[in-house]
Amino acid sequence: MIIDFRSDTVTRPTPAMLEAMMKAPVGDDVFGEDPTVNELEQMAATLFGKEAALFCPSGTMTNQIAIKCHTQPGDEVICDADAHVYQYEGGGIAANSGASVKLLPGDRGRINALQVEEAIQPDDVHRPRTSLVCVENTSNRGGGSCYDFEELKRIKQVCGNNGLPFHIDGARLFNALVAKNETPRQYGELFDSISICLSKSLGCPVGSLLLGDTAFIKKARRVRKLFGGGMRQTGYLAAAGIYALQHNMERLSEDHAHAKMIGEALQTQDYVETVMPVETNIVIFETKGISAKELVAKLKEHSILAYAIAPTKVRLVLHLDITRAMVEQVIHTVQQV
Repeated sequence: MIIDFRSDTVTRPTPAMLEAMMKAPVGDDVFGEDPTVNELEQMAATLFGKEAALFCPSGTMTNQIAIKCHTQPGDEVICDADAHVYQYEGGGIAANSGASVKLLPGDRGRINALQVEEAIQPDDVHRPRTSLVCVENTSNRGGGSCYDFEELKRIKQVCGNNGLPFHIDGARLFNALVAKNETPRQYGELFDSISICLSKSLGCPVGSLLLGDTAFIKKARRVRKLFGGGMRQTGYLAAAGIYALQHNMERLSEDHAHAKMIGEALQTQDYVETVMPVETNIVIFETKGISAKELVAKLKEHSILAYAIAPTKVRLVLHLDITRAMVEQVIHTVQQV
């Protein structure tokens, strides 16, 4: 039996989710005629208190659409140096929007209001025009770290004072909501645009949503078409999202508990230098005396799949396909490697 910790994107639909998908009424979504897509978009918008939503194939697309909607070529986007929008989206900010990036050295992927304020470019023809602030919650490369909501409010104040839109890459935002006992509407009130993934912690086979006001989503729909993201009878996929929003959020605390168990076990091992604080479903640790790739290979010999994110850093991601028995087996293995 393979135990796959490479990402929470590796989950497969449960029988109940598959049944919901098979029963979904569908239509042509590019014409706006897929009833299941329309239901999902309205459900997500209502959940966050936003006016509208747009269903897309991936979180990379929702982020890149948002950035293009908020910027003009030659502008600059402020984000953390480890942000997904910069690290893992194929240079999309430059290729899709013609914008540059102001990278800030945050705390495990989290920037603060003072950094943002100091990073805003002056009104000078020699400088790019600052036009957007992006944050990621939870932070992937930050080990699933969560923002303090009060700090997000302070960043929002800086954005408001400077006329800047505020976007959140919420690929794993539901993990943060559960871990910090926060609500979607708190984020809906704070952010101009929100990207949420259904294909990560919520266990869908594919799909992400971009949320915003009606005018923003109208513009985003045009950009989605430009990017080739218009889908047809995609209600079969949207049905998985509806099921996930109804059934798969509360159980995220199980993943967080499992991650903490593994993190605690790793801290006692001689080949582990440090383990990042475990807040949600991601465990990142630094190796000692063995490279990350070598350790990943050793774990694979025991049917455990992990991911080397740096020469001496390994990432494990918990998800709904990982049971308590699997976690106990992994703990036993890491103690014996």
